[in-house]
Amino acid sequence: MELYQSIILGMIQGLTEFIPVSSSAHLILFPWFFKWTDPGLAFDVFLHLGTLCALFVYFYRDLWAIFIGGISSILERRIGFESNRQLFWMLGIGSIPAAIAGVLFNDLAEVTFRAPLLIAMMLALVGFIVLWIDGHYPHLKRFEEMSFGSSFLIGIAQAFAIIPGVSRSGATMAMGRRLGFSRDAAAKFSFLLCIPIILGAVTVKLPELINQIGTNISWNYVLSGFGSAFLFGLISIHFMLGYLRQSDLAIFTWYRLGLSIFVVIWSVVFKV
Repeated sequence: MELYQSIILGMIQGLTEFIPVSSSAHLILFPWFFKWTDPGLAFDVFLHLGTLCALFVYFYRDLWAIFIGGISSILERRIGFESNRQLFWMLGIGSIPAAIAGVLFNDLAEVTFRAPLLIAMMLALVGFIVLWIDGHYPHLKRFEEMSFGSSFLIGIAQAFAIIPGVSRSGATMAMGRRLGFSRDAAAKFSFLLCIPIILGAVTVKLPELINQIGTNISWNYVLSGFGSAFLFGLISIHFMLGYLRQSDLAIFTWYRLGLSIFVVIWSVVFKV
């Protein structure tokens, strides 16, 4: 891997993590198109650490209030009716399905699920699901109306994102829209919900990546990828929250479909 490649991959991760086009798909497909060496899932996880830090910076007020509410809830041994206490436990409950999926299908995620044609199929399929749901369900509920049941269902949707091409943000936003939440409310909960699962993945995979540094990959590449993912992650979060207050999700479906068709054509033409 060259230094510019790690920066580009970090940029791709940052820009695509929070829009419903699947960052994991792009991190696989981009090296595949240009015949770069696939840095592997461990390096992808470190790029996710960059976008995780972007979330911490962007939502630091919300996260601090949620953390304090959660600690108070644990110390007092009751959830109560305060919104930050409830949100703390909602994020925990919503993270369970994805955590189970990660444990059960980790090996498939590292090998089988990274096949370009499978990714192309999921890009198109989930894209149309997102488009249909976004256009057929009301968007009346506010972020403050999130419930434990809603958070669990959105968490189930997040679990399917272990398959590249599904998109964590796409699946969770679609489920949020299906449950009647506004687009920006669904997006905000989607962003917050990915924090525990990314944190868990980073915790599990970080020792593996650190062992590779100095042998398979340089610290310069890791840190440049991290910094790029962090910077463009901040830009992507801000863009999406503003965009969804005024527009629908259709443009992302058409992008997914175009990319899916391009992958199939590329596979046929170059027989890869």
